[in-house]
Amino acid sequence: MRRADRFLLALPVAVVLAGCNLAPAYKVPATPVAEQYKDIGPWVQAQPADQLPRTDWWSSYGDHRLDQLQQRLLAHNADLAAALAHYQQAQALFREARSGYFPQIGASAGAVRQRQSDTAPMRSPTAPADYDTYTAGAQLSYEVDLWGHVRDTVAAGRDEAQATAADLASVQLSLQAQLADDYLALRGLDQQLQLLQQSVDAYRKALQLTQTLHSGGIVSGLDVARAQTQLSTVKSQWAQTAAQRAEMQDAIAVLVGESASQFTLPSQTAAVPLPPIPLAVPSTLLQRRPDIAAAERRTAEANAEIGVARSAYFPSLTLDAQGGFLSKRYADLLTAPNHVWALGPSLLFDLFDGGMRKAQVAAAKAAADEAGAKYRGVVLGAFQQVEDNLALLDRLSAAMVDQQAAAVAAQHALDLAMKQYKVGAASYLDVVQSQTAALQAQSSALNLGTQQLRASVQLIRALGGGWSREQLAQKPAHDGNTTAGG
Repeated sequence: MRRADRFLLALPVAVVLAGCNLAPAYKVPATPVAEQYKDIGPWVQAQPADQLPRTDWWSSYGDHRLDQLQQRLLAHNADLAAALAHYQQAQALFREARSGYFPQIGASAGAVRQRQSDTAPMRSPTAPADYDTYTAGAQLSYEVDLWGHVRDTVAAGRDEAQATAADLASVQLSLQAQLADDYLALRGLDQQLQLLQQSVDAYRKALQLTQTLHSGGIVSGLDVARAQTQLSTVKSQWAQTAAQRAEMQDAIAVLVGESASQFTLPSQTAAVPLPPIPLAVPSTLLQRRPDIAAAERRTAEANAEIGVARSAYFPSLTLDAQGGFLSKRYADLLTAPNHVWALGPSLLFDLFDGGMRKAQVAAAKAAADEAGAKYRGVVLGAFQQVEDNLALLDRLSAAMVDQQAAAVAAQHALDLAMKQYKVGAASYLDVVQSQTAALQAQSSALNLGTQQLRASVQLIRALGGGWSREQLAQKPAHDGNTTAGG
């Protein structure tokens, strides 16, 4: 039987063997999932169509400036650009692994001037010492995937690419949540500055009143000193709060990729409403968190790598074919008498490796166990974050009711104390105490409102921010070409 015939007969056998796969059957690691969240608080269970906005969940806060900042973050944030580059690298490596499905084809040509030794063994006396050799040809090489090595490598590359896509979504969600959190904190500081400025104005008038009464001999200089102390204290608080606002503004500048020296956000004191946040059942969290998806994909990748490691125990079969022309004269190179070819399979098998393959399989199995443990840890941590923020919002909601009542009562007490002081029925110490209590109560109410908003951002982040695992099969929304919002 001719060699070419044996080569062709070997192809069906190779195709049948190529159906082998040595990777274990993949199962997502089991994790405990409750039927419902423990702390529901003021939130209602979501209906099937009642979910967070898929891409612009921050629009629930109804702030146009926040919308613009989020667009600038997508366009210019350095950390997001780095995550995108890492995703693109993983995609390229996946395409590199997938090239193993196809044969490698090459072409060559050459022209060589050679001289033989006069004393070369078996040299013909009539053979020329100097001669030319011209060649032109092509080569084909294909490694038959007998044991699933290529398929498992491609599967691992695909899983890693999907994991990095989820990483990109996770980084984007984290940065967007950080921006929303910083922006809402900035708005809370604006409200605090407004309250402190109102207090400065009120305390300045109170100081003028005590100075007038002191000039008339009605009150002592002690009242003037107390009024001056109150005014100076609140002015100091205003300056400290302004410094905090400047720091927060600089942090926002970095998030949107701008120089802090050239970035300014005007003050805005309008109240931000607390948005409704729909809660799906806990099991959907596994599909809504990109970090969970990334951990699960890396578990699948580690499982495929076991198959890659196991395939090293078996021989590799390569099919090679070469053909072309060889002649001592360039003019008649491409003629039938100068045609040359070679065709045949090659089998490679390692007989002894000192335990290397066994160690590689053991390492791959341990890596799969590690990935599974990390996945379970990410899932449990995700449920903790949701429960923590649900509990925080629930408790803050109850605290807000009492704090607002305290602020109203404290302001009423201040009004009464000031009236009584003007008619001499109360000392200025009563006014000072009432001023301090009113300012603290009003400031605490503003702080609670800001804490509620920031906790809602963290809850949305913990719920996945509108992301869905279905997006792993799609191109990430951030392609690096987004233009900044106004």
